[in-house]
Amino acid sequence: AVRNSLDLNAMSVPAKYRAIGDFHEYYSGARLAPYLTLFVGGNHEASNHLWELYYGGWVAPNIYYLGAANVVNVGPLRIAGLSGIWAGYDYRKSHFERLPYGNDEVKSIYHVRELDTRKLLQVRTQVDVGVSHDWPKGIEWKGNHNQLFRFKPHFQTDAKTGKLGSAAAKYVMDRLRPKWWFAAHLHCKFSAIVDHGDEAESGGHATQKATEEINGAPGSAKNVDRIVVDEDPPQAPNEGGIETSKIHNNDEIDLDMDDEVAPISEPPSTIEPSITDREDLLETNAVPADLRAQLPAAFSRPEPTPATQTPCPEAIKNTTTQFLALDKCLPNRRFLQIMEVDPISETSKGASNRPFSLTYDKEWLAITRAFASIDPLTGPIPSDRGEIHYRPLIETEESWVEENLVKPGKMIVPENFEITAPVYDPGEGLHPKEHPREYTNPQTVAFCKMLGIENYFDRSEEERRERRDKGPAESTNSGRGGGGRGRSRGFHGRGRGRSRGPR
Repeated sequence: AVRNSLDLNAMSVPAKYRAIGDFHEYYSGARLAPYLTLFVGGNHEASNHLWELYYGGWVAPNIYYLGAANVVNVGPLRIAGLSGIWAGYDYRKSHFERLPYGNDEVKSIYHVRELDTRKLLQVRTQVDVGVSHDWPKGIEWKGNHNQLFRFKPHFQTDAKTGKLGSAAAKYVMDRLRPKWWFAAHLHCKFSAIVDHGDEAESGGHATQKATEEINGAPGSAKNVDRIVVDEDPPQAPNEGGIETSKIHNNDEIDLDMDDEVAPISEPPSTIEPSITDREDLLETNAVPADLRAQLPAAFSRPEPTPATQTPCPEAIKNTTTQFLALDKCLPNRRFLQIMEVDPISETSKGASNRPFSLTYDKEWLAITRAFASIDPLTGPIPSDRGEIHYRPLIETEESWVEENLVKPGKMIVPENFEITAPVYDPGEGLHPKEHPREYTNPQTVAFCKMLGIENYFDRSEEERRERRDKGPAESTNSGRGGGGRGRSRGFHGRGRGRSRGPR
């Protein structure tokens, strides 16, 4: 979603690999996407652009960003999306990153956050499609992992030590159990089938796991965020789940090959993890209990607030999810697949009438209103209080949405794209020294006004000018890493300010 050369300074890409691409032509209106296109954010985006559309919105006519987390409807299809990739040490933080980004913030800004995951875990009705950039953690064991590890040998170690994929995406997939789940990130085509039978019978599996993550259970900050994808080896006979390119493109730029180090080293596992995805590895930097007991009370960890979980909602009935990841969008790569998806969710009256419309989701709007008192930009983020706490709040908000939006016929997503940042000027070059400016997006203004919630992303020009004058934050990556390749660079700073707390 790069609009101009300045956006490249907010994108996690080595300077020598920067390219303006062709998105700016869609942004400026020179070209029009021929089909409605929905997408989630990954780890090589103009993150400053997507920041403007936290709740979702048009990045160009006919190209819709789903935001940090979202549920929308396209005709009869109900689609859930989760942006970002996994980094456990940033999971429970706020979206503290603000322009101008420092070296750490340009990476941490695309790390998935617990607050956004928590909201998706409140959905109690069936969805058809789930979309994430990162693979759900453990999905590799549900497909032809032997073939996958032959083509991508370094995946095997990460998979066995629980470092491959996103725990947040797994939580959401296990909870929502869509018919299809689509992802990308690892640069190969891979398919798998997930049987949710155990989770469906046990009840509350996904939300319980997520609550443990929130409240600091072991494993909450262990997984790393980046997977280096090397050049594809020569094509071997296809054995089902995974397909790779037959011809390697020597001109390909591998954006994942950064000089990063691992934030946390985990003890190697000699036992293949079970497909129930147990997260029982110990943190390597844990302080012994006897030493911790000698510390002053101020150093004690706060006691987590118990979050009462409930069985999996009756309205979520699907028990099998088909997973599909596609390769990079390059010549001779398997990056496209046309498919027909039959909806299993309950469609609204008239939703199947063509042409299909992009519409808001009633339940998701209610969830958004229920969590609107929590400022996503400043921390600390309040702990999860559990479904039993949130459910009556969401039910109250659903009544509000019904009366104020559904009945008046305001559920169609307006085609209200507006240009915010300047369009690309070839005379700028690709390496401007200044940072991009922060903008208030009129779509976010309109969305917050429609829902009657505060717009945390509308800041004064005075505050923004002070931030620009102060400059980017200094890097805080020293002393955190521990070797390995394709890992993240340590801490990314703390959130600023304090939250207003949950309602």
